[in-house]
Amino acid sequence: MNHRQIPTENIKRVVVKVGSNVLTARSGLNLTALRGIARQICGLMDRSLEVILVSSGAMASGLKKIGLDRRPDELPQRQAVAAVGQAGLIMEYEKAFERYGRKAAQILLTSEDLTSRKRYLNARNTLNTLLEWKIVPIINENDTVSVEEIKLGDNDNLAAMIALLMDAGLLVVLSDIDGLFTKDPRTHTDAALIPVVTVISKSTETAAGSIPGPLGTGGMMSKINAARKVTSAGVPMVVAKGDKPDILTRLLDGEAHGTYFVPRREKLTRRKCWIAFSLKPKGSLAIDAGAAAALTSRGKSLLASGIIGVRGDFSVGTPVELQTPAGDTIGIGLANYSAADIRRIMGLKSQHIQQVLGHKPYDEVIHCDNLVITSIDSETEK
Repeated sequence: MNHRQIPTENIKRVVVKVGSNVLTARSGLNLTALRGIARQICGLMDRSLEVILVSSGAMASGLKKIGLDRRPDELPQRQAVAAVGQAGLIMEYEKAFERYGRKAAQILLTSEDLTSRKRYLNARNTLNTLLEWKIVPIINENDTVSVEEIKLGDNDNLAAMIALLMDAGLLVVLSDIDGLFTKDPRTHTDAALIPVVTVISKSTETAAGSIPGPLGTGGMMSKINAARKVTSAGVPMVVAKGDKPDILTRLLDGEAHGTYFVPRREKLTRRKCWIAFSLKPKGSLAIDAGAAAALTSRGKSLLASGIIGVRGDFSVGTPVELQTPAGDTIGIGLANYSAADIRRIMGLKSQHIQQVLGHKPYDEVIHCDNLVITSIDSETEK
């Protein structure tokens, strides 16, 4: 398959994320853009595609309604602005979809809804029901109640998590920029579009830089982070310019636009997606080069003998990051032992765990079924 060609014939479900700068104008919401997106989504649904919409714009809409020229600094004020804006945003979406005989549903989430396994599955079931009923789910972060501990970060991250939650065949991120460039195209006339990214490397991150718009919380770097999540789980992603005429329709027709992030061949299971991308690590384990090779190349479990350091204070069943001797994070897993116990047994053979701890519930510190490799320094995966 040509890396630039999205395998559209195999895609049944699409997550579309629309950024704040696509949806806002000087007078408030950019209704032309919003209605155009709704029209295209309805067209895709007429082709038997299932579409989930992750939409920014509540903060921007609220700022315009209230008459503020920038995001307030204080959290309660930002949450109040989002509450004002969300009402207007969903109302305009409802009217836009009604024009084409479609209904929309509002879903507001925090990270707690995705880190709790029970709530994660409940969210999945609700979204599946809406899709079965041919209703368009419109998802946003619940800014009104979010505090730092439960924030999802930005809607690029939220869209990636929804794509994984719902087994999407494609994530489309619509931005005010054509895609990933070698430099910021708004300040460098010699910036060139990067049409395909097969491996997200340090040079990819350098190209992304940090170029957030005046209304959104994300920038190109947040899109790179979203791409890293979905592509490592086997889901392709495209970043394209949201105001380009019929951009969604053209992408799903197989046209090349924006930047295409090529997915890893093997797809992660739903549970491993949840472990890797919904849970927040509470600590980390430093592993030696031999353990890193066994995990990344041979799909092995992590044994105590391969651990050379422990960071954090965590209990059994806690998600922890795995780091190489160079300090690179290569994965995440659920620990079978507490941090205190791992400090006592690290570097030991499994048969010595009983002698040191007085018990040995597991041979593995992290079993391969509860371990996900999220970063591999190899282009063979692409």
